[in-house]
Amino acid sequence: MSGALLVDLIHLCPSCGSVEETLRSEELSAPHVFLLCGDQHPDRHGPLTGAGTGTARVLDSSTLAECLYRLKQAVDELDLSLVRVLTSPRGRDALRGYQERLFTAVYSFTYALTSHDYLTCPSCASPAPSDPAHEGIQREVSTFLQGLPALRGEIRVLHSTLIPDCFGHGFSARTGGVSYIPTLSSLNLFSSCRRRDPKATVEENKRRLAVCAGFYPRPLRLVKVAHASRVWVLGKAEPESYDAVVTNRPGVVLAAPGADCMPILFADPVSKVIGAAHAGWKGTLMGVAMATLGAMVREFGCRASEVAVAVGPSVGACCFTLEREQALEFQQIHPDCCPDPHADRPHVNIRLATRILLQRGGVLPEHIHDDLVTDRPSVTPCTSCHPEAFFSHVRDGPNFGTQVGFLWIRETEECVK
Repeated sequence: MSGALLVDLIHLCPSCGSVEETLRSEELSAPHVFLLCGDQHPDRHGPLTGAGTGTARVLDSSTLAECLYRLKQAVDELDLSLVRVLTSPRGRDALRGYQERLFTAVYSFTYALTSHDYLTCPSCASPAPSDPAHEGIQREVSTFLQGLPALRGEIRVLHSTLIPDCFGHGFSARTGGVSYIPTLSSLNLFSSCRRRDPKATVEENKRRLAVCAGFYPRPLRLVKVAHASRVWVLGKAEPESYDAVVTNRPGVVLAAPGADCMPILFADPVSKVIGAAHAGWKGTLMGVAMATLGAMVREFGCRASEVAVAVGPSVGACCFTLEREQALEFQQIHPDCCPDPHADRPHVNIRLATRILLQRGGVLPEHIHDDLVTDRPSVTPCTSCHPEAFFSHVRDGPNFGTQVGFLWIRETEECVK
């Protein structure tokens, strides 16, 4: 399988002959060779006359963070996942820290050390600076990413006029971030070992959203999705996975992801309690929305009739289908939830199913903001129908990006402002 070859000229020592030895290697005949020079001009190592170096790409940015970010961009453009690194022991230790921040498990790195006897060279034999938490690398990577321009326009946040001003909230769209892979571009807010967007990029996207939405520097407490109906009450032991979280603590920003699945926000202005839930078709059938409402009532004394619920961007019945056996389960909630039950793959309206279940649980119809509401600005557009504005698993396949719904109880000083 084709891959990339990275020759680490920063950490290979020119004084001991290891660079010359490496550049004579037949491995440099690989089709995709990258020379890591940093802000050192490659000529400091002497003429680069090794096999294949005539077509090698030189990574000569001022920081290692930028050099390896440019490497990742090139590797992604070539649709490669394997990276072989020729370096020294010191270089291997240093580069692994950047690898952890700028790459995911999609990429496979192998570090090959040249056959030179490093014990004879004090520079090569000395260990990399001790930094167990890679704090210096984290700062360097974060600083670099903060300087990148926003892609696809500015950050856009949808707000429900149903949720009172004593709460901060919103639903993110896909624009204004720094993720560059097409299906993840640009404000992707979830990092996965199965996708190419690393955690450093996602953290920068979250920071930009927080600044725009007004909750910076507070972090997002994102639910750990299991596609079920478990609810975590903040302050109790955190489960390994759950699809909703509720709290009465001011200033804590709850968030639920969505990319066709519904991010649902719950706000009780009387008891000052909030909840955020992730609801796909499985979670809808398992009752995650009602479980969230139930936790607010049980744990904090809320009344269902006083809770406002906003359903964020999600896939509409226009674009979402299921196998007939699964779809017919929605027809049991209400016939309108499955408008074409005799089709091979019937369409399913998960939003309508959620509204019906919430109303049965005591939420007032006028306290639900979804796609059926026409007298307020929309917060529930179909994600699949709007590729310029939202991510969609249905539309984009498994390497899809993620938007979020977020909500917090404003602290007293925020309300005064």
